[in-house]
Amino acid sequence: MEQLFELVAPCHFGLEAVLKREVQRLGYEITEVEDGRVTFRGPASSIARANIFLRTAERILLKVGAFHAETFDELFEGVRRLPWERILPRDAKFWVTKASTSRSKLFSQTAIQSIVKKAMVDRMKETWLTSVFPEDGDEYPVRVFIFKDEVTVGLDTSGISLHKRGYRKLVGKAPVSETLAAALLMLTPWHADRILVDPFCGSGTFLIEAAMMGAGIAPGVNRDFTAQNWTKFMDRKLWYEAADEALSMEKHDVKMQIRGYDKDPEIIAAAMKNAEDAGVREHIHFQAHDVAELSSPKSYGFIVTNPPYGERLSDKDELFSLYRVLGDRFRSLSDWSLYVLSSYADTEKAIGQKAAKNRKIYNGMIEARFYQFPGKKPPGRKA
Repeated sequence: MEQLFELVAPCHFGLEAVLKREVQRLGYEITEVEDGRVTFRGPASSIARANIFLRTAERILLKVGAFHAETFDELFEGVRRLPWERILPRDAKFWVTKASTSRSKLFSQTAIQSIVKKAMVDRMKETWLTSVFPEDGDEYPVRVFIFKDEVTVGLDTSGISLHKRGYRKLVGKAPVSETLAAALLMLTPWHADRILVDPFCGSGTFLIEAAMMGAGIAPGVNRDFTAQNWTKFMDRKLWYEAADEALSMEKHDVKMQIRGYDKDPEIIAAAMKNAEDAGVREHIHFQAHDVAELSSPKSYGFIVTNPPYGERLSDKDELFSLYRVLGDRFRSLSDWSLYVLSSYADTEKAIGQKAAKNRKIYNGMIEARFYQFPGKKPPGRKA
């Protein structure tokens, strides 16, 4: 019987349901959904497929174990009981890259990191009958989460965060991460056959993520992952098979109408370069012009955007006017839908109507809202 692993996928708070649907579409069993993370079960191949295919996860952690701990002695013994010898080779380079704790008796992150490392070494000493570990082999970064005294220990299979697709080398002043952009797009009923416009496109993240989704390009197909070298329990061919699967699903003949505008010509040039590096330049039309010029003869389109929040505009009256223009241009478009990510408190007032829904989202450390103004559906369409 094929061995199953439990994997933990952290994500943006408030977007767990989006990630859960992604995991289920990959065919894996969800075992738990908590604030900011989704846990699921799958074979070794799921480690590769999750890293390559999931658009909204921040990283994929291989769950080594979980236990209750209220003291550092209990933490040490809990980590020491975990079967590290089944995963780590003798020359493994292992360290606790991050420890986070909430509503727990243990709260010193540096102390947690130190004790977990010592417990791992102690367990490895028993297995290898030595006290010396060169740690000059492949990397096995460890992450520890403690919530209400319940400890979860996992190995980071991704390495660099999954929002680093590899295409966005040039960014604006207030970028939206790739994983957040993908998740917000998934909250809309947009499909590749509907026109999509971002009038404040910045470095182009919303548009590039949409184009990759429409063209079936897996977000992780062009990057590397830490666990690719973990051959003790996972055959490297599983990574090649997952990559081949991803390439076979790409749609090379798809036609999309995606438009990106920004009044700064330099940032438009950066967005073009990012789209080119992502392999979707042919699907996106970029142009430098102001939101006041936004128009289209087409119906049933989508505006998905992240306008300025106020940090870049010192005059609040100017900010209100900017959002008012956005609302005016939106209402001039026949049966369009508008989706706005913003921390600006007067977003609805300035746009001139109340959103059908708004969802609290954290864009980095900034608390924002995702305002949803859905338009009419095209005749004969359910979405």
